[in-house]
Amino acid sequence: QIKKQAAGLGLIALSSNYTLYADMSSRMMHVLSRFSPLQEVYSIDECFLDLTGIEEAALPVLAAVMRQTIARELGLPVCVGIASTKTRAKLANHFAKKTPELQGICHLESWSRARRLEAFRNWPVNDVWGVGRRLSARLEAMGCVQVADLIRRDPKSLRQSFSVNLERTVRELRGECCIPMDPENPPRDSIQSARSFGQPVTELSDLREALTQYMTRAAEKLRADGSQAGAVEVFLKTSPFRDTSQHAPAATVPLEQPTQDTLVLVRIACETLESLYRPGYEYAKAGVRLLDLSPAGISQGDMLSKESPETEKRSQNLMETLDAIRKRFGAEACQPGTTGIRVAKHWQMQRANVSQRFTSQWDELPIAK
Repeated sequence: QIKKQAAGLGLIALSSNYTLYADMSSRMMHVLSRFSPLQEVYSIDECFLDLTGIEEAALPVLAAVMRQTIARELGLPVCVGIASTKTRAKLANHFAKKTPELQGICHLESWSRARRLEAFRNWPVNDVWGVGRRLSARLEAMGCVQVADLIRRDPKSLRQSFSVNLERTVRELRGECCIPMDPENPPRDSIQSARSFGQPVTELSDLREALTQYMTRAAEKLRADGSQAGAVEVFLKTSPFRDTSQHAPAATVPLEQPTQDTLVLVRIACETLESLYRPGYEYAKAGVRLLDLSPAGISQGDMLSKESPETEKRSQNLMETLDAIRKRFGAEACQPGTTGIRVAKHWQMQRANVSQRFTSQWDELPIAK
């Protein structure tokens, strides 16, 4: 809307660059691993570090060194929250991020009890780790609007009304450790691949191409994790910001036998798509989600299955070959046929202003003249 004014205002708009994000995330986690022998990577831009054994007075100094090291080596600004539990540490990180005078560091346990209580009284409950939009609405309806309101509630009664997870959250907010560190990074419960389209999509053939590409990526991640999927979810969405008819269908299909075969998963996704698609709608986004994940090769036998061990072995060999080709020559080198043969696909995400991948592509290294 303000494209014409952008140049005069000095604004710079950049497209999404997922390769760069993943690489910078990996580098940041590597840097942070120097500060503790026990690290839990929580998301692409968050992790927990166990600082047990370090003197309380030294913790803010260590946090400052973390921030300086990451800024110097990666050029990334970060905030550090220090507390006695993971939930309190997440809240401390919120304080550090949104309170300029803290300069990016919040050591919650060094605050006086009165100062903590004042902060809890003025902080919304939906900023608490594990309290999502729906849960916060239910909590606010019963008078839990601020963090202090939630802390005052009886954990056992919250467990009966909500779940054991909310009970743990309240106990953690009170300083009782209920969520231990998990450095093993357990396998994912689900894998999703979805994108918004560069322009509205109305044709079934275009949606089929998009879902095939998304499922191919999801299946690749599935095999990299050493997992297999027991169910497939497919979803479509129109844009709620456009003055057009709305349609947001979704369907989950359980599989007879868990699989990690791209071709099988693509076939199921395309069949499901045909049952969801309705002509006349302008779809803005589509995606797939692999569910009911389990370790590959472990499944309940089926006496009626037509699949022989030889067939499963051929599938495994084919997938290994597919992954090797895509890894060496790029994702475009080998794909299922339903991806289509057109080089330029109008439904692909617009990335005209993508930033250069300085850290992962030789031909995009900066050049000094």
